[in-house]
Amino acid sequence: MSTQMTGAQMVVQALKDQGVDTVFGYPGGAVLPIYDEIFQQNEIKHILVRHEQAATHAAEGYARSTGKPGVVLVTSGPGATNAVTGITDALMDSIPMVVLSGQVPTFMIGNDAFQEADTVGITRPCTKHNWLVKETDLLADTIHQAFHVATSGRPGPVLVDIPKDVQFASGTYVPPAKADTRHYQPRVKGDVAAITAMVELMETAERPIFYTGGGVINSGPAASQLLREFVAETGFPITSTLMGLGAYPASGENWIGMLGMHGLYEANLAMHGCDVMINIGARFDDRITGRVADFSPESKKIHIDIDPSSINKVIRTDVPIIGDIAHVLEDALRIWKARGRKTNKAAVKAWWTQIEEWRTVRCLDFKNSETTIKPQYAMQRLEALTKDHPKRFIATEVGQHQMWAAQYLGFDEPNRWMTSGGLGTMGYGFPASIGVQVAHPDALVINVAGEASWLMNMQEMGTAIQYMLPVKQFILNNERLGMVRQWQELLHGERYSHSWSDALPDFVKLAEAFGAKGILCKDPKDLDDAIMEMLEYDGPVIFDCLVEKHENCFPMIPSGAPHNEMLLGEADTQGAIGAKGAVLV
Repeated sequence: MSTQMTGAQMVVQALKDQGVDTVFGYPGGAVLPIYDEIFQQNEIKHILVRHEQAATHAAEGYARSTGKPGVVLVTSGPGATNAVTGITDALMDSIPMVVLSGQVPTFMIGNDAFQEADTVGITRPCTKHNWLVKETDLLADTIHQAFHVATSGRPGPVLVDIPKDVQFASGTYVPPAKADTRHYQPRVKGDVAAITAMVELMETAERPIFYTGGGVINSGPAASQLLREFVAETGFPITSTLMGLGAYPASGENWIGMLGMHGLYEANLAMHGCDVMINIGARFDDRITGRVADFSPESKKIHIDIDPSSINKVIRTDVPIIGDIAHVLEDALRIWKARGRKTNKAAVKAWWTQIEEWRTVRCLDFKNSETTIKPQYAMQRLEALTKDHPKRFIATEVGQHQMWAAQYLGFDEPNRWMTSGGLGTMGYGFPASIGVQVAHPDALVINVAGEASWLMNMQEMGTAIQYMLPVKQFILNNERLGMVRQWQELLHGERYSHSWSDALPDFVKLAEAFGAKGILCKDPKDLDDAIMEMLEYDGPVIFDCLVEKHENCFPMIPSGAPHNEMLLGEADTQGAIGAKGAVLV
């Protein structure tokens, strides 16, 4: 039975029928009919952010922590253009997001009307797909298609642009079951012959490694469980990209740490020296491969990915498998067991001996201080004091602090780590932490930040206060653009061009101005007590942790170097410390 309703009513009904409970947005003239319908219902909660970029990042945090699509509602023109950064961030990191944008009335499109922008044209390169809906009868079907595209296959952001007259006009509502989604049906089952070829390589591998990425987490909880079973059954070492942390537990006995530009020495050398690489849901990005021509030169490469365009895009693959991670791993385990659970045990044992030797370098060791808080020490103490919390979620901004968080914080479960990987968006972490806290009201949500990144969306303290969200902002304040300054020191002759600000706020007073709690800590002896004060406060906190200003983040693969050439910090056990406290190995 068809139902007649206005376009604005269709939008709200479609969101309800898609199971949406939260929308992050900011009103404006071109979406007022939709906001009027939101006002007249109580099933969907609307979170009023202070900037549209923050709406998209909050939706990313919500999506990453729940596995459900994040939903954003913005107005036309600057409302939509302000959202572009977060949309692009979601595309790079494969985060499911549905953005609903208002548009000027259809008869004004192309006339340079007030707050008009070509939203579909602007967002075409940074969405999986987008739509401009000019007929109210097509609106509900389009929104249902948008959810399907955002969450099927490789997840990502989509956008539906809705002119204001379409919102006012009446039409026929189509429920999700009747929406036409035939045009997008990604392949989820992997080719059995290819999976068998993968198993055959694993059976004879002498130096195997599982290389995992965010695709494992995006596939859902079953994929993480199957991955853990596969690792336990084979005894192979496993590493992960920044986005894949938590898919396999950091406390697991086969875990050799994160790899990549600031990954662990043993993980990078294992990737370089392996003879069979099983890439599960990662995309061979440049922060992992280093110089492509020298990437893992002796290995047979298996690549499992649901996105066919990722296969052979960067690295030539010997065994490509297109399919959903959970489906492929289920079939791979079945085939591997049916063939007798074979591995080259003696060779794998010798491989582990080599990895343990690389571990003796202790690449994350650092020279601590009794007078100044080292950022690594701050992360160690934050980990020690929060790791046993039953529901701990960590978000980060982008920079040195992000890498230290990835190195020193451990994640034993998926969906607990929110960070901007591909786009590297400063300003991501604070609104992402808000999205996580909205989704998990009783959780401990901490955003590890740098003072420069945090200031990019500092206005969201108003959102945290308004909705009584007890997010903890843990700022490693070195009064520098830390990663920029590090590169300038190591690669640009110590010419520190605009890599710090001489006008930072008093973060304690800033917190108090918003009605939150501010904590300042600059002495290592006070750090534990200050962290506990932050954790025990039932409300938003800005924690200003003053850290060593010129600390560098190691290990580090210099841009353009192969991934087995790393700069190590002061803890290098070989003793070949360079003048800048680093050594090329």
